[in-house]
Amino acid sequence: MAETDRTRPPLGATGVLVLADGSLIWGRGFGAEGEAVGEVCFNTALTGYQEVMTDPSYAGQIITFTFPHIGNVGANPEDIEAINPHALGCIVREDVTAPSNFRSTQRFDAWLRNNGRIGLAGVDTRALTRAIRIGGAPNGVIAHSASGEFDVEALIAKARAWPGLEGMDLAKQVSSTQSYQWDDGLWTLGEGYATHSANPEGPHVVAIDFGLKRNILRNLIAAGARVTVVPATASFDEVMAHKPDGVFLSNGPGDPAATGEYAVPVIRKLLEIGKPLFGICLGHQMLGLAVGAKTYKMHQGHRGANHPVKRTDDGRVEITSMNHGFAVDAATLPGNARATHVSLFDGSLAGLELVDKPAFSVQYHPEASPGPQDSHYLFEKFVRALEKKA
Repeated sequence: MAETDRTRPPLGATGVLVLADGSLIWGRGFGAEGEAVGEVCFNTALTGYQEVMTDPSYAGQIITFTFPHIGNVGANPEDIEAINPHALGCIVREDVTAPSNFRSTQRFDAWLRNNGRIGLAGVDTRALTRAIRIGGAPNGVIAHSASGEFDVEALIAKARAWPGLEGMDLAKQVSSTQSYQWDDGLWTLGEGYATHSANPEGPHVVAIDFGLKRNILRNLIAAGARVTVVPATASFDEVMAHKPDGVFLSNGPGDPAATGEYAVPVIRKLLEIGKPLFGICLGHQMLGLAVGAKTYKMHQGHRGANHPVKRTDDGRVEITSMNHGFAVDAATLPGNARATHVSLFDGSLAGLELVDKPAFSVQYHPEASPGPQDSHYLFEKFVRALEKKA
């Protein structure tokens, strides 16, 4: 019997995930046609796939959703964290079905197609997730062709040639290019997002945009702040020109050490003058680097909406939303920094605070979207401290 050509698509296959080790995972393509190369990761959230796809922190990544029924609530123009999707594509178990949700205005597969993002269905996502947990997040190419024709060898070569996220600064690619004011608040059923709800007398927060999610800004507004957003590359003088009462360091994608080349010197100057700081995710890593700690690439990362984190002060546990593939090495924290939160999954550092400066940060996402709201208090903590300082 002749040997089967493994590069030949099985009957009905219109999509494929090609990994750098040469592995081929066939499925049914949906969304946009084409190909994209990046890091393959997994997310365990049961809801919020639209928010996940538009989270700038997912730039350069292909998301495997562990929940099988992705797309069943459709898509709408409200559940987005940025104007455009930043994740390169998504991998799901079941085909996208007709939406069953009163807020839906569009099918998820149509939304992906309109936004130039690729989907791959019919994949054993449990097996792929297990492979990532064992072997780490691999580089790969997701491809969709309605004709079912693929140049597999070229796709393998493309996956192998991609350098990976280590050493890659992606913040510049997803950040705003100019400063702007933000004044919309949180969403409520029947009302949508609260518009023009910024407190004109509230403390002024300047948010450095390394790839921020909109719900972070909404939570700062809801806590009573006025907010100005500046680009990731804003200089110390450009930040201070807005006369901030405090500075927020946002989430974002890529290697913190690479982004830190231009961001860390600015943060150190802000620390020197005693400006209050609050960081989330990449912002947390930037603060860690600014005080002399080291960051490292995680084996598989943390991505989901069910991550337990313990507070070191009182032992209480918060269920949090996480999305990161790098972390601050707790063993490298200097004497003036203390751990405030620890992941109960693997013991990694999930929060820090300086003992001699008004600065703190968390590795997880207290704004959630998607995810639980256990950690919304951190926005209140930051803004209340600014009010007292004023």
